[in-house]
Amino acid sequence: MYQRILVPIDGSSNSERALREAINFAQFHHAQLMVVHVLEDIHYAEMENYIDYAELMKSFKDSARKMLEKAVQAARQANVEVTEKLLVASGRRVAHVLVEEARQWPAELIIIGTHGRSGFNRLLLGSIAESVLRLSPVPVLLIRSESE
Repeated sequence: MYQRILVPIDGSSNSERALREAINFAQFHHAQLMVVHVLEDIHYAEMENYIDYAELMKSFKDSARKMLEKAVQAARQANVEVTEKLLVASGRRVAHVLVEEARQWPAELIIIGTHGRSGFNRLLLGSIAESVLRLSPVPVLLIRSESE
């Protein structure tokens, strides 16, 4: 049985569906969730004079915290033990940040939403979920979008 489940969220409908599935899974197994969001770096070197980078990052962090609070609230309403964490990529790939957090916590399972892209779209856009699947030292449950 899995007792410690890491759930990455990004605000998409896919990650919301993954969160719902993780909450159901946690209820059934009496497991603990850790909901995480990875804040990626944004660099606009040529626009440095026009953008207040610190203010932009503050706005992104505030938005991420609200997203995490909403996820925590949903889990607590379902009587699931939950913690949240805002992670910063600091130049690293999101998948690496997620896998590192899974190791450090330590998670026993990762439940993550995926867009289910294939072919050229997958090649062009890549997949954080697929990278997590390849890198993870623990099992990964991929949750596809409802439309696919």
